[in-house]
Amino acid sequence: MKPIIALATAPIKSALHIIRISGDNCFSIVSRFFSVNLTKDKKKSIHFGYLTYQHKTIDQVVVLTYPHPHSFTGEDVVEIITHGNLLIDQQIIDLMLANGMRMATNGEFSSRAYLNHKIDLVQAEAINDLINATSKESQEIISYALKGETSKLLLPIKKSLLDLIANLEVNIDYPEYQDIEVVNRKKIKQVLSKCQNTIRQLIKDGSEGLIIKDGLKVAIIGKPNVGKSTLLNALLKEDKAIVTNIPGTTRDIVEGDVNLDGITLHLLDTAGIRVSKNKIETIGVKKTFKAIKDADLVVYLKDRVTDERLVNLPKQKVIEAINKADLIKKKDSKHLYISAKKGNITPLIKAIKRLAGVSDATYHHPSFANARELGLLKRADALISEILNENKKQAPMDIMAVLLNDLLNNVLEIFGEKASLDLTKEIFSRFCVGK
Repeated sequence: MKPIIALATAPIKSALHIIRISGDNCFSIVSRFFSVNLTKDKKKSIHFGYLTYQHKTIDQVVVLTYPHPHSFTGEDVVEIITHGNLLIDQQIIDLMLANGMRMATNGEFSSRAYLNHKIDLVQAEAINDLINATSKESQEIISYALKGETSKLLLPIKKSLLDLIANLEVNIDYPEYQDIEVVNRKKIKQVLSKCQNTIRQLIKDGSEGLIIKDGLKVAIIGKPNVGKSTLLNALLKEDKAIVTNIPGTTRDIVEGDVNLDGITLHLLDTAGIRVSKNKIETIGVKKTFKAIKDADLVVYLKDRVTDERLVNLPKQKVIEAINKADLIKKKDSKHLYISAKKGNITPLIKAIKRLAGVSDATYHHPSFANARELGLLKRADALISEILNENKKQAPMDIMAVLLNDLLNNVLEIFGEKASLDLTKEIFSRFCVGK
C-alpha cells in the first residue's frame, strides 16, 4: 500500500516528536535523505544520523525501522524521532510527501493493522479508548482489550457455533453420511442455552465495565436553596459553583468530574425547579429537565422530608437525599440524610456506589466495556431467544441453519470479521491522525 505519514505525538513544542510512516517503499524513500541506508534492515533496528535535503541538514534524528510483518501495521514502518519543533516536523513531512508518500487519515495506522490482521476490531477500539481514559481503573479494563484478553472471552462461543452449523449443514446436505454427529433439536437447545448464559454474563460484566470506563452522568436537582451547589462543591472538594442564600443563584448547568472509588461521576449542578417570571431563570429550569433526561443517575435533593417531588422521575435511577441534616432534630431510618455544608455526604456516596451496581471483580478482569460491542452482544442474546423459539416450534432444519448463520455473523461482527467497510471507516475516523 502507498506509504502514509503523520506526526504521532502532540503538535506542541516539546523535547522530542515522533513522525510515523507505514507502507511500501518507505525504507527506500527515507534512505534518500538519511545518512544510513535503511533498505538493508531485515529486523527491527535503531539508527542515529542526519536528515538532509540539498546538502542542508534538516535535523539530527533517531530512526527506528520495523520490517513487515513484524510491525504494528503489518507493513514496513519507520519512526523518526526529531527534536520537538513543529517547523522541523513540517519540513520532513513535506519532503516525504513530495517523494511519494501521503498524509495519513484519522486512525489509518490502526486501520491498516486491523486490515492486515494484526489486531481485531475490539483491540482497535481499545486503542482509542485508552487514549481517552480518565482513570486508572478504566485504563486497566481497556488494557485487557488491547492485549486481546477481552476477545478471548468470545472464542468458545464462536467455536461452538461454527461446530454446530458445520454439523447441521452436513446433516442437511449429506444425510447419507454415517460418521458425522447428527444435530437434533435437543443438541441445538443445549449448545445455544450454554452460549446464551455466557453472553448474558458478558453483557452484565460489560455494562459494569462501561460505567467504569465512561463514568456516570449525575444530575443534582431540587427546588431553589436546598443546597445543590453546596453538594457539588462538597463532592468535588472545591468551590466550583457559586453559593448564596438567594433563591435562583444557579441559572445554568455547572459541571465537574470526580473519581469515586474508580467510577468517574460527571456531576451536573442544575437550576432550582420552580415557576419563575425571570426569563433567564426559566431557561435554566428548562436545561434542568434536559439534564434529568440525559442523566444516568439523578440526586434529588430536599431540605425537608415532607417536601413533595416537583417532577416525575423513574425510581431505578433516583437517589432522594435530605440535606441540612445538622438542622433536623428528628430523623427516621427511611430516608437518606446528609449535610453538604458540613461535608457529611458519606451516606450519599455509598448510595451512588450501590446504585451504580459495579462489583469489585469488574475492575480486575476483561469485559466488553464498549457501546458497539455491548449492543452486538445484546442482539446476539435476542437472536438466540428467537432461534430457541423457532427450534421449539419445530422449524425446518434448513431454516434453523440460516438463523444460526445470522447469529454467527453477529458474533463475528464484534471481532470485526464481518464488519462492513462503512462501519470500520466510521470507527477509525474517531481516532487521532497519528494512530
